[in-house]
Amino acid sequence: MNFSFGKLVRWILGAALAIGFLVVIGRLAIKPAALASSPAAPAAGSLRDVLFYALAALTVAGAAGVALSRNILYSAVGLLMALLGAGSLYVFLQADFLAVTQLLVYIGGVLVLILFAVMLTNRITDITVSNSSFGLFGGAMLFLAVAPVLLAVAVVTPWPVGEPTALAHTTEAIGDGFLTRWLLPFEVASMVLLATLVGAVVIARKEIKAD
Repeated sequence: MNFSFGKLVRWILGAALAIGFLVVIGRLAIKPAALASSPAAPAAGSLRDVLFYALAALTVAGAAGVALSRNILYSAVGLLMALLGAGSLYVFLQADFLAVTQLLVYIGGVLVLILFAVMLTNRITDITVSNSSFGLFGGAMLFLAVAPVLLAVAVVTPWPVGEPTALAHTTEAIGDGFLTRWLLPFEVASMVLLATLVGAVVIARKEIKAD
């Protein structure tokens, strides 16, 4: 039997830490915020609301597929769903530039690179991994500690509600900000990315050794 006393102790400690974290956060933050917030009046559902919740469900389902799927190809498909849903949600925030960037960079670039890596490493399961993991129990404890906090933040936070307006173009304002007010941080980020690429090339290149 592959069950040891040390593993049982770690499971008990992990469960105790997760439950203790929830109790402390609930007493110090969630409960006072829930008592201070006033219940929101129910609003009539519209097509905009239905689309928002459908895209949010698509994003959450894709993220769950990435984390729970045992097939790395299915995880890549789940990542596609999550990125597509997140990019669509940017449209509801009137961030057209971020929505298009999400589709071009993350789906058109990063996800395609991940799929190529998956196809080129079809024998990755033959490699023996030496480091151990917490397995399903560790993931369950992390979910138990984080999910109620995120749900409470989404429910008790007094989010500002405004009337939906017409979609305004933001590309011009972002480009003007990058070349005026935020020019120095933009150039610093470019230098950091350039240094990262140069470092990756130096690490990955093959040394030419003399015979």
